[in-house]
Amino acid sequence: MDGDANDIIWADDNRSIYFAYDERGIRKIGQVNLNGSIKEIVSGLGGTSLGRPYLSGGFHMSANTIAFTYGKPDRPSNVAIVKNGKPLALTALNDDLLGYKRLGQVNEIIYESSFDGQEIQGWYITPPDFDPSKKYPLILEIHGGPHLAYGPYFSAEMQAMAAAGYIVFYDNYRGSLSYGEDFALLLQYKYSSPEDFEDHMSGIDALIGMGFVDENNLFITGGSAGGIATAYAIGLTDRFNAAVSAKPVINWLSKTLTADSMVSQIYHQFPGPPWEHLEHYWERSPLSLVGNVTTPTLLITGEDDRRTPISETEQFYQALRLKGVESAMIRIPGASHGIASVPSRLITKVDHIIAWFERYKK
Repeated sequence: MDGDANDIIWADDNRSIYFAYDERGIRKIGQVNLNGSIKEIVSGLGGTSLGRPYLSGGFHMSANTIAFTYGKPDRPSNVAIVKNGKPLALTALNDDLLGYKRLGQVNEIIYESSFDGQEIQGWYITPPDFDPSKKYPLILEIHGGPHLAYGPYFSAEMQAMAAAGYIVFYDNYRGSLSYGEDFALLLQYKYSSPEDFEDHMSGIDALIGMGFVDENNLFITGGSAGGIATAYAIGLTDRFNAAVSAKPVINWLSKTLTADSMVSQIYHQFPGPPWEHLEHYWERSPLSLVGNVTTPTLLITGEDDRRTPISETEQFYQALRLKGVESAMIRIPGASHGIASVPSRLITKVDHIIAWFERYKK
């Protein structure tokens, strides 16, 4: 397998092992026997990440029954079992709420990056009242990591954006998991970069080519690594009307020596410590491109964030104000890196994002 095996469980007869694995944005359960033969048991694990559509979910088994968290594009996870090789949902935990809501439809898109022709998989959510003959504003939402992945799963944040009348586009750009080791290492020692930037922009252009995206109303947002990519992108282009960068890294020279991830990050995502590779760290920093930025930018970070310290946000905010770029900073008291882990914070996060974009919509 060109990927990780997780949640490893021996079968009751000790003749095989069950495990979870990710493949092209989908989490699956596999089985490997003592001869090394692997087969897929079922796919569709997920739906436990409510805010954004990250790959998630797990399973357990007893005797001959496999139970798992079953995620779908229009629902958070339910409990399901495997029956005749297919999911059989046993619960309908959110039908009392979502059964009365019109949700946006999640659609897959496959396209080539203009950087090098690399195939990129993504998805876009259309507004509940979508009319393909009309043109809609578009929000690009970039996942964190960067070695994580999104999938075609329910997302409270993105559904709220779609309900506000936006096409919401998200992709598994180079560096994302579930596409094999070579794809994941395409960003080795170069995140963020013009390369993953082109992955995003190529997807936007592909959607514009489909005829229902208003190219004069483009917006960009993301959190953590997605916040870094957002801040980096607006230093490379002025195509976006507005940006929201959540919990970003702006200056890798300062971040790696102040954050809680300093040891693992320095020796896994960089060729060495900053004092030995000063130019490398600076070239990867969105702060190095701030002289180009004209895009109105909102910044959102928790004051107790140790992964992407709020000092990073403060640096970018003050640089943007010095440049005269329209900007605002939202500081969330008591919040760490998971700023949307409390329902009220998830709501206020997406409300601020939509409000900021509405302000700059043409």
